[in-house]
Amino acid sequence: MDKITINGKQIDFLPGETLLAAANRAGEFIPTLCHDDRLVPYASCGVCVVEAEGSPRLARACSTMAVVGQSILTNSPRALAARKSALALLLSDHRGDCRPPCVEACPGKTDCQGYAGLLANGEYREAITLMKERLPLPASIGRICPRPCETACRRKLVEEPVSIAQLKYHIADHDLRSGGAYVPEIAPDSGKRIAVVGGGPGGLTAAFFLRKQGHEVDVLDMMPEMGGMLRYGIPEYRLPKKVLAEEIALMSKMGIHMKNKVRLGEDITLDRLVADYDAVVIAIGAWKSTPMRVPGEDLQGVEGGIDFLRRVHFEKLDLRGKRVAVVGGGNTAMDACRTAMRLNAAELCVIYRRTRAEMPAEKIEIEEAEEEGVIFKYLVNPIEIIGENGTVARIGLQRMRLGDPDASGRRSPVPIEGAVEVMDVDLVIMAIGQQNDNAGLEGLTLTKRGTIASDETSFRTNIDKVFAIGDATNKGADIAITAIGEARRAAEVIGTFLDGAIIPYSEPVLVKREDLAEADFADKERLPRVKMRHLPANERKSCFKEVNFGYSAEEAQKEAARCLECGCLDYFECKLLDYASRYGVQPVYSGETRKYRIFDEHPYILRNMEKCVLCGLCVRFCEEVVGVGALGLVNRGFNTVVAPAMRRPLKESGCISCGMCVALCPTGALLEKTAYKPVPVVEKHTKTVCDLCEARCGMIVAKRGNLHLRNLPVDGGVLCEKGRFGFMSGEGTSKLETPPEGIVRAGALSQKL
Repeated sequence: MDKITINGKQIDFLPGETLLAAANRAGEFIPTLCHDDRLVPYASCGVCVVEAEGSPRLARACSTMAVVGQSILTNSPRALAARKSALALLLSDHRGDCRPPCVEACPGKTDCQGYAGLLANGEYREAITLMKERLPLPASIGRICPRPCETACRRKLVEEPVSIAQLKYHIADHDLRSGGAYVPEIAPDSGKRIAVVGGGPGGLTAAFFLRKQGHEVDVLDMMPEMGGMLRYGIPEYRLPKKVLAEEIALMSKMGIHMKNKVRLGEDITLDRLVADYDAVVIAIGAWKSTPMRVPGEDLQGVEGGIDFLRRVHFEKLDLRGKRVAVVGGGNTAMDACRTAMRLNAAELCVIYRRTRAEMPAEKIEIEEAEEEGVIFKYLVNPIEIIGENGTVARIGLQRMRLGDPDASGRRSPVPIEGAVEVMDVDLVIMAIGQQNDNAGLEGLTLTKRGTIASDETSFRTNIDKVFAIGDATNKGADIAITAIGEARRAAEVIGTFLDGAIIPYSEPVLVKREDLAEADFADKERLPRVKMRHLPANERKSCFKEVNFGYSAEEAQKEAARCLECGCLDYFECKLLDYASRYGVQPVYSGETRKYRIFDEHPYILRNMEKCVLCGLCVRFCEEVVGVGALGLVNRGFNTVVAPAMRRPLKESGCISCGMCVALCPTGALLEKTAYKPVPVVEKHTKTVCDLCEARCGMIVAKRGNLHLRNLPVDGGVLCEKGRFGFMSGEGTSKLETPPEGIVRAGALSQKL
């Protein structure tokens, strides 16, 4: 055999072989979007460019023949620059959403579309498995999360967002009650030991994903039980502690060692941890209430919101006869006031310096607090707490008006000169924020806010082997799912650190669509949100029973079916996205983009030409190999589009429904229809043989759980309509006595190819 050199390695090549073919045989990767070995090289996408030593021009590997003695670089600076430019151009005219807005809005990047779709199809086990790829505490987080995913849900442009959080904990509750709750597989023992300081949502998540990697993990926490703020800062009526305990028990079952009543700086030092472990993760949370900095806040009867909620956990409190004021407008303030109501407070008032419209608390929390009898005083701010005999007696309030918006986008409260009022109180609960308790963290660099300085992509601190995540770092306290998302990313990075070469986290490349409005969904059927049943206000305000009853299986599947499937159904197969991520390419070019409607008139195939990159594979294969020519390139220049001749419906174009156009499409512009609710998931492929006729074509069955997603041709073959799509209607389950023309034709093609 003749030889060439690719990336410094000598490689044999065959006479008439292209650089791409030679590289593929030798295991040297060269990307391409428009090439298929069964077709004459087309060289349309420009992604496969390589540099030949001594040549002034870059070569397209799919159409350039190998020549004896050539020296080829597949990733030279020139080749990479050209490849990235080609990919950026293709991405910039590729419309749609790689991932749905719900996933992008979730700080934990939980696959809302995926688990909702699996639930809609009755696939509970697959749904919980998918969920726990990102979130180890779904039953708990589903109950308490402020739902940024639902705020972003495009279903609100039709009527109401999908109840994503309630679907999350419905799936998780089903798993906990199943008698065989899901526990992920653990990688082989790595021999590495990791200490996680803090047993809240961030620390437990870091432990979960590090243990999955095969590392030995010890979680050290100062409190009597694990759970952090989920246990000691969230009231029982929102999150039953039995549910949290069950989820934590599953983590213990993975082999995570949990050690309580261990306080950093007292029971163990940071220096000792660094000496004893291969890595240390600091996830201590923010356990101190932010002071109001007003006179009198050190009086007896004044306490922080999280301090009050923690005290409720440990003590049997009764506020009968007490006048209670809660200062703040966030979810902690709502938890505090609603808890005080359940402890029999005589009078209960929430003091907030802006209006109801600016309150950051969840709307449902505010509404339910009002239903339970909580009084809200808006546009007032504490200026003094007045005591008698060392105990709080009154609170002085400054009346406010709204000025210009501040950095958060909310209008700033401005004092009204001379407008002051005084209110009698027996207990003041300050729920205006949280901050760090940094005892035991000597040696770690802190920010001006008093939080731990941690690199936001590597999560490293100034001390070698020590990483920090969650509320204790950088910007400070946030919602639980933010700490969980950061913990998972940190676990990935720490895994690379333990392997010897730390790889910082980088955001994935994604195409996003932000130009949709109500008019774009005018054709969607209006399907009202399935309302969850809950305790009536007069009953719930006097007990700590869980407020919501949860969905039934029928209700949950009905609600999950409302998902609009915004994210690309070809996300896990898309070559364009794969290459863009591999080379770090973003859609940087701006200008007019092509806009087409989705064509769904074919019984088996969807066409979305907004995602088409004009690689030509579908057109050429249908014409040159199948011999039908059902598709063609219509128009010229920028307006070129893949379509049947004369813009006829595809089903009237002579198409034999072999589905090869779909199988070859690199971007999701052509997709199979499905008998189920569509859902983008990683498929499990099983190679088999179609036995519908004597052709016995090679076939791959793609499934997820019990969902038969599609049949694909194998080994360069072709399937007929019945073999490819018959399973959708049950037609592919029995043999055919007389093979129709399409089967004979496809079978002959498979044999030929």
